[in-house]
Amino acid sequence: MSVTIPSCFKAYDIRGKVPSELNPELARNVGRAFAAVFKPRKIAVGHDMRLSSPELTHALVEGLLKSGVDVFNLGLCGTEEIYHAAFSLENEGVDGGIIVTASHNPADYNGMKFVTVGARPVTGGSGLKKMAELIVTGSLPSPSEKPGLESFAADKESYIQHLLGYVNPDELAPLKLVVNNGNGSAAPVVDLLEKELPFTFIKAFHEPDGTFPHGVPNPLLPEKREETAKLVRDHNADMGIAWDGDFDRCFFWDEKGNFIEGYYIVGLLALELLSQNPGEKILHDPRLVWNTQELVSAAGGAPVMTQTGHAFIKERMRQEDAIYGGEMSAHHYFKSFGYCDSGMIPWLLVASLLSRRKVTLSSLVTDCRGAYPVSGEINNVVDDPDAVIAKIEKQFHAGKKDYTDGLSVSFPEYRFNIRKSNTEPLLRLNVESRGNPDLLSEKTEELLKIIKS
Repeated sequence: MSVTIPSCFKAYDIRGKVPSELNPELARNVGRAFAAVFKPRKIAVGHDMRLSSPELTHALVEGLLKSGVDVFNLGLCGTEEIYHAAFSLENEGVDGGIIVTASHNPADYNGMKFVTVGARPVTGGSGLKKMAELIVTGSLPSPSEKPGLESFAADKESYIQHLLGYVNPDELAPLKLVVNNGNGSAAPVVDLLEKELPFTFIKAFHEPDGTFPHGVPNPLLPEKREETAKLVRDHNADMGIAWDGDFDRCFFWDEKGNFIEGYYIVGLLALELLSQNPGEKILHDPRLVWNTQELVSAAGGAPVMTQTGHAFIKERMRQEDAIYGGEMSAHHYFKSFGYCDSGMIPWLLVASLLSRRKVTLSSLVTDCRGAYPVSGEINNVVDDPDAVIAKIEKQFHAGKKDYTDGLSVSFPEYRFNIRKSNTEPLLRLNVESRGNPDLLSEKTEELLKIIKS
């Protein structure tokens, strides 16, 4: 018998409008379903700054407790704080985590992200679909005779100390940093790090505020990019940093206020990690590859291409025992962080790099930008994405093809990747060239013409 899965259950997480697609009753049942499928003893739970998050979290916790699961409540936090609790508190019985968040989605949305023991991600295939089926068919187990116990995190000290382990305070320069929280969840962590670091922070939209008085915390939006860029220029800052709502992604601006594509940050962080761990493997996604592959190979590392998406990358990171993995979408994964993505570790590493080498951020990426100019990710809604991809494959049949994720086609002087989004009804296009911006523009236009036709 086929079961209609609620629309808020996605490939990697739960995400939907409140209350029509996600509400306290469903959240309560999600807690019960998670307990039934994974049988955890103790779960770390937290939430972002959205107005609906406390009520949904309360219901989620209620469902877990009624199922006999203990809850370690972190309160307001970022997604990576849940990851950290899940992999660092195993010896204290924590064997999973759930955060209530919708990241960079609009204010009337909310959602949940799940991990099991050791911060391994839960996906549709590894348990989310089964949870949905239990809820829809009314097959949830009866409440436990012995309800779970709830405890609360006293502070963020363990997590903050972990973050500080990525830098040597004695090597840090008194940098001036613009930090744009976008009224998201990063501010409490930034404030705690500020006490331990020699940096001056210019804080923008710092107060967590679920009404989003200055718009959705999505640094990729053009107006958000300019907001941070202007602050960097106005304050003559050394670097600009911004996060999305649950700060699992981190975005950079150089000292001139220029936004830096996440692609170039992947190469930068790969070199930094390889300098400390020679010869290790570095994972990267297939959308843009030349800069990463050539930098990593030249530094004696081993570049490994893997499918886009946090669940795929985390699984492959473990398989390869890779030291670092990076996506051009600003997700950065670290072996030392439970193979999970962090929005705090990247900027700490970059700030350390600037301090030690006494250089500007623009100088570190100028050569890469010139050597491998990119189109930036271009998204298009199309009626039949498979037909469009087939048409492009036929037209560019002479190139070398790769199907790791969508369709990648390489020629000697340019390459591109076109793929369907894992989470939205979009075709995503990325193009790069070898130092030829004119060819880049020509091929990007040619591909867009096919997509839009």
